[in-house]
Amino acid sequence: MPTVCLLLLLPLTMEGVLGRNRPFPAFLVTDTTLTHLAVHRVTGEVFVGAVNRVFKLAPNLTELRAHVTGPVEDNARCYPPPSMRVCTHRLAPVDNVNKLLLIDYAARRLVACGSIWQGICQFLRLDDLFKLGEPHHRKEHYLSGAQEPDSMAGVIVEQGQGPSKLFVGTAVDGKSEYFPTLSSRKLIRDEDSADMFSLVYQDEFVSSQIKIPSDTLSLYPAFDIYYIYGFVSASFVYFLTLQLDTQQTLLDTAGEKFFTSKIVRMCAGDSEFYSYVEFPIGCSWRGVEYRLVQSAHLAKPGLLLAQALGVPADEDVLFTIFSQGQKNRASPPRQTVLCLFTLSTINAHIRRRIQSCYRGEGTLALPWLLNKELPCINTVSSAASAGIAAPPSWGPPPSHPLPAFAPPQPASSPSLWAGALCSWAASRPACSSTHSQPAAPCSNSRVSLTVLSQQ
Repeated sequence: MPTVCLLLLLPLTMEGVLGRNRPFPAFLVTDTTLTHLAVHRVTGEVFVGAVNRVFKLAPNLTELRAHVTGPVEDNARCYPPPSMRVCTHRLAPVDNVNKLLLIDYAARRLVACGSIWQGICQFLRLDDLFKLGEPHHRKEHYLSGAQEPDSMAGVIVEQGQGPSKLFVGTAVDGKSEYFPTLSSRKLIRDEDSADMFSLVYQDEFVSSQIKIPSDTLSLYPAFDIYYIYGFVSASFVYFLTLQLDTQQTLLDTAGEKFFTSKIVRMCAGDSEFYSYVEFPIGCSWRGVEYRLVQSAHLAKPGLLLAQALGVPADEDVLFTIFSQGQKNRASPPRQTVLCLFTLSTINAHIRRRIQSCYRGEGTLALPWLLNKELPCINTVSSAASAGIAAPPSWGPPPSHPLPAFAPPQPASSPSLWAGALCSWAASRPACSSTHSQPAAPCSNSRVSLTVLSQQ
């Protein structure tokens, strides 16, 4: 197995302290593969998910603790897992690949989800990685049956005195009857609670989940949604995803598969997923399109970058890596670019597209969920003729919307593709927000409006 190295990226101002010839601090492992990383926002301690292990590192990357998670006797075709019922398939030692690693600050623990036993999770104490619990007795405990390590992302949303929520998106690997592609789960402080990972809301009509319809998988057996990154900003939860571009794949006479990157947004407090929004995202550089998102990170720009972008230093900026083209998702081209998006720009695109759909422009482009195209309806005219107040105004877009850009020439910014989804209901509560931007009302149906906007 190749050597894996985790480097500590130090500020340039540290060069004089370390000296030009002093190497960067590094964490080296030779017998496993690193998959995920989480940095404690207070202590700076680094937690690293890997194959069969979880590591805890000091801020200077010195190893402090290691917790073994595998191999484990398993077979991917066993559902429920062999820990719960005798499986007819042959069992063998299987590597446990870390697929999700999150810090639960409210409960002072680490949530580490792996690939064995249909994606069960371990709760590890932050101090010493002692295993607090490993729920695996109910179907809600099985989060993902997909084997790929880069197909799952999650976000923890704290709720004051109440239990936190885990928003988790995952590839389903054709098993849509067992796994939702997106769900919101209860994160109970008691690791042995029967309600751990149960859906935040569920009745006979709606629940805190979205499943890929079986009709979609019948038409496109290879369809799946791969979740690359998740984050929280203001009152919204976001995910960056890769999924099959069904329209381009259907039109291609050679039978090649095309993929597209999308950003998903929903209200953090929406327990029924009515505010679900998705739209295509990508960038171009010197006339070449980059559509396959590989990695991302949300951060503040800092003073110098904020000045270069012309945005406040406390603006949320999404740093993304895209590979060239739309093919070869599993083995993307080596040609990549770093693209930056401000969250205000992304939200402005959503606002503009929703307003255009109010006017009846375009279609609801969410074929994987709706299995057909539906036109937008002019709700503004309909409301006016019925004497009903028009949908709330979101105000004009920012005076200086910024497209993504790729260094080293930010003056020649690539394009930002953006579309959005939403059908609004004035009776539903708005997403609460502490920011100056108006909050988005939650909608009463999940639809998608796609638009190509070149800047």
